[in-house]
Amino acid sequence: MTIANAATTLGAVAGEVVDLKALRAETDIATPIAELDRDLVGLAPVKQRLREIAAFLLVTRAREQVGLTSGAPTLHMAFTGNPGTGKTTVALRMANILHRLGYVRRGHLVAVTRDDLVGQYIGHTAPKTKEVLRRAMGGVLFIDEAYYLHRPENEKDYGQEAIEILLQVMENQREDLVVILAGYRARMDTFFASNPGVRSRVAHHIDFPDYDDGELLAIAETLVGDSHYRLSPAAREAMSEYIVRRRRQPGFANARSIRNALDRARLRHAMRLCEGSAIADREILQTIDAEDIRASRVFAS
Repeated sequence: MTIANAATTLGAVAGEVVDLKALRAETDIATPIAELDRDLVGLAPVKQRLREIAAFLLVTRAREQVGLTSGAPTLHMAFTGNPGTGKTTVALRMANILHRLGYVRRGHLVAVTRDDLVGQYIGHTAPKTKEVLRRAMGGVLFIDEAYYLHRPENEKDYGQEAIEILLQVMENQREDLVVILAGYRARMDTFFASNPGVRSRVAHHIDFPDYDDGELLAIAETLVGDSHYRLSPAAREAMSEYIVRRRRQPGFANARSIRNALDRARLRHAMRLCEGSAIADREILQTIDAEDIRASRVFAS
């Protein structure tokens, strides 16, 4: 659906009063925002920015209906933050919001890294990059660790070719594609400083904070619940201690590390049951206990 068609479909004529409440209900942008609140713990500043962007786009749509056109808004974004802070999940919700408001035709997300865009020999990069862009058209292209596209220390690197193709599409086809660049904040700042053409095309910069201990525990309980498990009171206490210890260690990746820890806890739970009693009721089959958590090598130190 094009922007012009969306304005016609939503049924206002230039000069009329626009019922913003009705427009909001018709586009149903409240649903993906509510899903974000439900599915993601914490991230209050990120959720607020998404609400602001959604409100801006809704009002932009209303302005078009009364003849106040100002051209298609620039919607390319940068998501910065540490691993496991929900950047890909938020990108999915943003694609949904943009589709509901008529800013992208399909509302799908294509997530890629440097390896999907950059070739290893002359003539390989352009076809790879263009194929990714073809798949992403009508939706959102999410490029994780985007700074790896730029490697000035390597004169034979082809990342700059991919950047130049991206820049052209971000400018000339911005009505049919939204690009989200993601990665660590400091490295993204360096990337933008080295590529001012990229920075000038990115309108929205959203920083994803790390989760605190309480939020990580809430994420753990949500994850086990989604898998039809539960933490016993002792396991919950052990998980709280695990979080404190794990955060001090290298390679901590927020919710991703918690998910990995719970995957291993479920393996230990299964081994404990198989090596123990032959009888297991529903309660036993779904309850992760402290020993399943404390067997982690995180506690060895």
